[in-house]
Amino acid sequence: MPKKPRTSRKPKQAAITRFPGRPAKPAPKLSINRRQTTEEVTSKRADIAELKQREASFRLLFDTNPVPMIVCALGDERILAVNDAAVEHYGYSRGEFEKLTIRNLQAFDIEPPWATEHAGEEHAARAWKHVRADGALIDLAIYSRQLVYSDRPAVLLALMDTTERKRAEARLTFMAQHDALTGLPNRNLLRQQMDDILLRSRRSAEKAAVLVLGLDHFKAVNDTLGHGVGDKLLRGVGKRLQSMLREDDALARLNSDEFAIVQSGVTRPEDAAFLARRLLDAIGDPHLIDGHSVVVGASIGIAISPGDGDESEKLLKHADLALSRAKNDSRGTFSFFEAGMDARAQTRRKIETELREAVRGDALRPYYQPLVDLSSGRITGFEALVRWPHPERGMISPAEFIPVAEETGLINAVGGLMLRRACTDAAQWPDDVRVAVNLSPLQFRVGNLLSLVMETLKQSGLPAKRLELEITETLLLEKSSEVLATLHALRALGVRISMDDFGTGYSSLSYLRSFPFDKIKIDQSFVRDLAANPDAQAIVRSIISLGKGLGVTITAEGVETEAEVDCLRNEGCHEGQGFLFSRARPNAEIMGLLKTQGNWSTPSGAALVA
Repeated sequence: MPKKPRTSRKPKQAAITRFPGRPAKPAPKLSINRRQTTEEVTSKRADIAELKQREASFRLLFDTNPVPMIVCALGDERILAVNDAAVEHYGYSRGEFEKLTIRNLQAFDIEPPWATEHAGEEHAARAWKHVRADGALIDLAIYSRQLVYSDRPAVLLALMDTTERKRAEARLTFMAQHDALTGLPNRNLLRQQMDDILLRSRRSAEKAAVLVLGLDHFKAVNDTLGHGVGDKLLRGVGKRLQSMLREDDALARLNSDEFAIVQSGVTRPEDAAFLARRLLDAIGDPHLIDGHSVVVGASIGIAISPGDGDESEKLLKHADLALSRAKNDSRGTFSFFEAGMDARAQTRRKIETELREAVRGDALRPYYQPLVDLSSGRITGFEALVRWPHPERGMISPAEFIPVAEETGLINAVGGLMLRRACTDAAQWPDDVRVAVNLSPLQFRVGNLLSLVMETLKQSGLPAKRLELEITETLLLEKSSEVLATLHALRALGVRISMDDFGTGYSSLSYLRSFPFDKIKIDQSFVRDLAANPDAQAIVRSIISLGKGLGVTITAEGVETEAEVDCLRNEGCHEGQGFLFSRARPNAEIMGLLKTQGNWSTPSGAALVA
């Protein structure tokens, strides 16, 4: 048989490898001919192994990646592949994904995520909104990179869900601009809203009014009913205010019990006054909270642009000054800002600053006004009155700086300083001469008054029986068990307790039942022109009779004429105090005054203590 022609044997062809990122191509042949070396064959085998390893690595990273990933065709934008994370995150099955394009997932955008002028490059993250299978919108940051998938130009998308992060950012932004309790805008957001309203008002003939509303006696609600009821009251007030305003107006909570309203479209002050009355009426209606009927009033200060200011901070400041006027004059009403208020506020701030320096520098001094026994004419004691000798302004009146001290809390330091100085000075006086020191109600709230008095008596060496503490009826208005306990403890030490300005309070007689006072001081308003005023005489006679019945000392303040002394002596008043006897004097003059004191035991003997 003829032999078959000899043919060269071809090696088997390697399988075609396809993977994203590079066009698929036949694997290199491994046939060996005379021109191929062993090294070349080894190199080609290594290339094949590398390609397979890269494909396996990509599959591993793509399929098991916890980040949702999608491969889209670059031409028709059809979805070619998704990983498990994308299936779980979107809620579509793989079969449903293969029927969609990337645009089917996009909520609003019309361009694909990889649209750019620089095709083929890796794209940084861009923000997108997609729609899940259940219709929910999600926020995404999408990273994209072009590659080749199954011989087709494609794009790999990595989808980072930022929905929760954006919600958290939105919550943080809201919290930074809103009050946590009421949900109303806070001062920061209010300023932005005011700037917009003021900008619009400048472009028109209209004005804007700023109303700062403060609740009256809100602290009493917290103290009596608890902070929970107080919080609910504030939320209720915020809702009532909101219901009274127009869409173009602004409302914010400034602090604990103050709210600000910005009224736009104001043409005349009466517009703001009308709104203020409506707001006060709305707040004044009872609030039903946890079974309690809570009634709270409010006061309002008003500033109007541009006359009272054309900037948000200035208007708020002026409205707050007007609020202070409304609260001081008559709570439950409103007050417009006046230019003089700012000047007074500047003066007050200056007094506060200088008063702090005076307290630190020990510049305040006690001056002493004598208390005179009307039957014998002898000095029984002195009332310590605080004086402020200013290096530039001279002697500053207590009426000017004491209210500032009480508003700022400096009264505790001032009161403690006067108590220590007065006791130290009195310790050098004769043993039968007492010293009287006034106490502010605020000093009782600190909680250390008893220990302060005890320590002062110990350091000064003054016997407790020679110290007299004067309080006003305002202190007893609080009806605090702590206040009464402190007063009883002080009296137990031997300190005498005196009620000052008797007859000017709300219920003086009831206070005499709540605490056994050692002395009652008749207010000077009843003593002035006593000889010519039958009504005043009847009141003074009743107070003196009451004091005698209770066994307490009666002292008349503000005695300025001999006729007043005659009337008081005839009615049986024990002591007198006033300019007729002496003005308040520094301690350097007290010993000389005691040695040369006059005698007013008879009407003709009435004279000034020189």
